[in-house]
Order: sequence, then structure tokens, then C-alpha cells
Amino acid sequence: MAEGPCISIVTPSFNSATTIRETIESVMSQDYKDWEHIVVDGGSTDGTIDILQSFGHLIWSTKKDEGHYDAMNKGISRAKGEVVVILNADDCFRPGALRRAAETLAGHPRWDAIFGDVVFVDDRGRKIYQRQEAVYDYDVLLYGLDYICHQTLFVRKNVYEKLGGYRHKEFRNSADYEFKLRLGHSGCRVGHVPALLVNYRYHDRGQSADLRIIRNMHEETAKIRREYGNRGGFRGNCLQVLYKLKRQVQKLALRHTCDFVPGTWRLKSHLREQAQFSSNAGLDKL
Repeated sequence: MAEGPCISIVTPSFNSATTIRETIESVMSQDYKDWEHIVVDGGSTDGTIDILQSFGHLIWSTKKDEGHYDAMNKGISRAKGEVVVILNADDCFRPGALRRAAETLAGHPRWDAIFGDVVFVDDRGRKIYQRQEAVYDYDVLLYGLDYICHQTLFVRKNVYEKLGGYRHKEFRNSADYEFKLRLGHSGCRVGHVPALLVNYRYHDRGQSADLRIIRNMHEETAKIRREYGNRGGFRGNCLQVLYKLKRQVQKLALRHTCDFVPGTWRLKSHLREQAQFSSNAGLDKL
């Protein structure tokens, strides 16, 4: 392959002792070696710091923050790589993920960002289901649904410098969705990597499995959509059906697959009314 970019992996962390070691080791085991791993910890008290101290290659800090998006912004500002990816402290790269991302970016120098596919796993790392996408489509993202897994989104550092970071003071759960819309609204070229890059974990100590978080995400998502011109209502509901269908047509045409069973149904048994996690942004008190 052509020489690829240095990739900065930013991991926001807060009381993540049960999962963060596996996250770090998934980075270390990659067959692409031009990377740095930055962990921004929010002041953990559960043994996370002991784990971070055991890895000499990490660039890490620990100090109370304003939530995981604030930690992401801090990590991005410290990143020295040409490309930045966010890997949460309970998720893992799959083998070859960084190499595939680097090869794609090296082969498409005009692309501002890329995203890949994801495998949803349970607390023991067992596969729930995998999701394969086709293309970045701004209208599908705005009117249909947020189908881009943030942990598979590799963004060139100069794009963050131009567009700014995550609006953590406004959105506690959906700032990444707003940023993905901002990419398209600003005319950025976002490509797709047809490969499974990340294991996204649903577990009892994670926000993704918490129904309170999901309800808050829906509220924030509706607000973000209105900001970008999707006012909802009857017209919005009709457009949602249309653009969800468009996504499936794109997947059939380009990936020869589609979602016969919605992901929300596949994940339903892994959701909890109240998961056990810590949050500097008060999300555990919703």
C-alpha cells in the first residue's frame, strides 16, 4: 500500500475499568503501526487509572470534564495525527481496521472523512448482529436515520480545525450526530469503507443500552434535525419512510444486502431501563 497517514485514536473514559483494557489492546494488536492513542479520562475512581498507568505507550490525562464529548474535543486538540478517530472505552477495533482505513484514505486524498461498518456485540463480545452500509448520503442522514457508527468515522484533523469540534454544551447524547450532518452541510466529501471496522458493545454498564439515554437522544436528534431544516411533522414522517427506503436500495445496489429485520429489534433484548454507568454530564441522573 501507499504510505498512509498517522492516525490519532481518541478514547474518552470515565470509570471504564471493566472494558478499557480490551479497548487499548484492540489498538495495540492492529497490523498498521502509524498511530497514537490518546485517552482523556474524566477523573475515574474505579481502577481505570491503574490500567492506564500499565500501558507505557498511551498519551493520557485524568481530570473532571463536562462529559464524553468534552473529552473528545480535548483529545482532538491534542492529536498530532493527520486523521482522528474516536474509539469509546467499551468498544474495540476489529483486526485490520486501521490498515483498511489508512489504505482508503491514502487512495482517496480528496476525501475529508470515511466511515465503515460495525458489529454489535454483547458484554462478553458475542455478536448480536452486523450492519453494512453503502454510502454517505446527507439527505438519508437528515430525513431518514443516523446510520453512521461514530466509532468507525475517521476524520482528517484539518476538517476538525475548519468545522470545530462537538457541541457538548448543547447536546449530551447526540453531538456526534450533529457533527456528521455538519460534514455534509459544509460540503465535505465523506467516503465509505466496505469493511467491518469496530465491535460496538451493548452492556449493563454502557450508555447505549440505557433506555433513558435513548429517549434523550431522540429529543436531541429532533432538535438537531429542525436546526438543519427537517421540521418533522407529517411531511417529516413521510420523508423518513422515503429516505429509509432509499438507504435500503443503496445497500442492495452497492453491497447486495439489506436490513430485513430492523436493528432496533435485534438490540431490543439488550436494552435496560437503567444501565449502570458514571457520567460527569449528569446522564446517569436522567
